[in-house]
Amino acid sequence: MKTALLLTISNIFMTFAWYGHLKYLKVSLPLVVLASWGIAFFEYCFQVPANRIGALEGYSAGQLKILQEAITLVVFTVFAMTYLREKLTWNYYAGIALVFAGVFLVNYKRIAAAM
Repeated sequence: MKTALLLTISNIFMTFAWYGHLKYLKVSLPLVVLASWGIAFFEYCFQVPANRIGALEGYSAGQLKILQEAITLVVFTVFAMTYLREKLTWNYYAGIALVFAGVFLVNYKRIAAAM
């Protein structure tokens, strides 16, 4: 649970670093890059401990990566709809569902053991 929470926080920072500037396309690119680097520093402050804690909890690197990707999609979906005001269509949701199917498959033994 701690791993997922830290990954979520790190993804919120990274989503703003990567996509937040799209709302301000008139701002110069060098300034946007510098601001994004500054935001990304905080992403790493949560991402690295999340992966370390997850590894100590028994997650493999592959399991951590697929979990991170699923969290990224959830964070990005909320971000795109609220901050960027984008409308997502059925195919986005279908793609997200396929990624979550991947999370399940990669973590099947862990999920089955918890039941």
